[in-house]
Amino acid sequence: MEEDYLEQLVMGSPSLTSRLREYIYIEMSHGIKVSNLAGAVARELGESEKFCEDIVVAGLLHDIGKLWVAKYLESAGNEETLSIEKMKIVRMHPTHSCNILKQRGYCDRITEAVYYHHENVDGSGYPENLQGDQIPWMARILRICDVYCALTTDRSYRRAFERETAMEIMIDEVEDYDMRIFLAFQRVLHSDEAGEKLRSICTVISPLQKEHLPLFVKEAERL
Repeated sequence: MEEDYLEQLVMGSPSLTSRLREYIYIEMSHGIKVSNLAGAVARELGESEKFCEDIVVAGLLHDIGKLWVAKYLESAGNEETLSIEKMKIVRMHPTHSCNILKQRGYCDRITEAVYYHHENVDGSGYPENLQGDQIPWMARILRICDVYCALTTDRSYRRAFERETAMEIMIDEVEDYDMRIFLAFQRVLHSDEAGEKLRSICTVISPLQKEHLPLFVKEAERL
């Protein structure tokens, strides 16, 4: 089972705290979902095979910088860090993700997509408040897929939204997204094979993803 594969990766590092192991598992699971959905949307947009491979890797690793965030907050203690300060720290994760991947030799297209995946086309995102075509195309695809996967996943403060509710929330915030990509994203979700596609998006781990997933553990061990 794919869950067993992730557990083996996490448990293979006895030096990590149980809390950090749990966090790694969560981030790997989220990365897999974003990665698979982003690959499907890229193919729907008619992108090249190389582009699709790169976005699969970018989607998988886009939040790897959150390991630094988790370690920082764990060492600071929940009561010692104010909510505003926590938000500032959390918003640094694209920078940390980008730096990690640059140090590991990932190509510019992947590192840029990871760095800008929280930008919105109306300029309301971060870290640079870019607008429209200023945002790399791959990052605009990741943005939509990341939001959807976050909305449809259980969080500590809420249960996962159903697909229809998640779509309603995203439509209400449609000014954040590139419309061409958003329409392709909707086609992927509402295709005749949507049920099967979404199940595979949530569960299947490809050989390409297995090649890059160990980086989560390696980076956590370096913290």
